[in-house]
Order: sequence, then C-alpha cells, then structure tokens
Amino acid sequence: MPLAEDLSNAGTNLDGSKNDKYCMYCYKDGELACKEMNVSEFQEFCRKEMIKGGHDKFKSWLFTRCMSRLERWKK
Repeated sequence: MPLAEDLSNAGTNLDGSKNDKYCMYCYKDGELACKEMNVSEFQEFCRKEMIKGGHDKFKSWLFTRCMSRLERWKK
C-alpha cells in the first residue's frame, strides 16, 4: 500500500509510532505480520482486507501486485 504521502495506513512501531516503510497489514507493533504466509498468500490476504476497507477491486489488485519486490520478501 503506498505510504509516501499518507501515513494513515502505515504499520506501527513497537512504541506505537507510524512506520513509513510498511503498511498496517505488513507491520504491527514493531513486528512483521503473517510471517507464516508466503508472498502470494499475503498478497491475497491484503487484497481482501483492502476491499473490506473500502478500496475497489482494481486498486486492491494494483497495490498488491508488486509485493514481491518489497524488502520483506527479498530475504
């Protein structure tokens, strides 16, 4: 999820501050979320959560399609 201008969807650090590197689906309370999922499973999870949150299906697909390029999945 793009965070460059709007941190309202940002993940949270251990101290509760917003994290500008990861979104709220990826990072909670200073830890990566859903560690048991692979990138494809996580893409689908995030896509569904975004739709539940009011994003349209196309934007949800678009925001999640490049997840494999994120630092989280490069390790």
